[in-house]
Amino acid sequence: MSEQNFQEAEAGPQLRVMTQYIRDLSFENPNAPRTLGPLVEQPQIAVRVDVNVQRLSETDFEITLAIGVEAKAQEDVMFLVELQYCGLFRLVNVPAEQLEPVLLIECPRQIFPFARRIIADVTRDGGFPPLMIDPIDFVSLYQQRREAGNGPLPN
Repeated sequence: MSEQNFQEAEAGPQLRVMTQYIRDLSFENPNAPRTLGPLVEQPQIAVRVDVNVQRLSETDFEITLAIGVEAKAQEDVMFLVELQYCGLFRLVNVPAEQLEPVLLIECPRQIFPFARRIIADVTRDGGFPPLMIDPIDFVSLYQQRREAGNGPLPN
């Protein structure tokens, strides 16, 4: 066993963000400039969130946080945002029974603030007030995924 492997084995569980990046970003403003003026009522904003995991090696995982937003005023679509924001994580000494919750709860929790800022910036740059998405309860999202029968992570 090398010195580095020995030190990692002696240490407790470790989670490291190796890098993070935008995989895909789309912003649509289909009814501009009509929807950019003063509004009669508050827009209806629907937010969809999903988390996907891809194993890259024994210790490395790519986490994709997919966020979709649709804003409507009455029947008019004001804007649509689709973001796939990824983080490359290295997990060392994480027990097998804790791997799935770490990947589907803790990892997306680490990258969410950056995805949130991107969505706020793109909506502001699209002519609207910045959309600050409420914090996401990744524990509930994980539980819903389990209840829906979305089984274990890919090998």
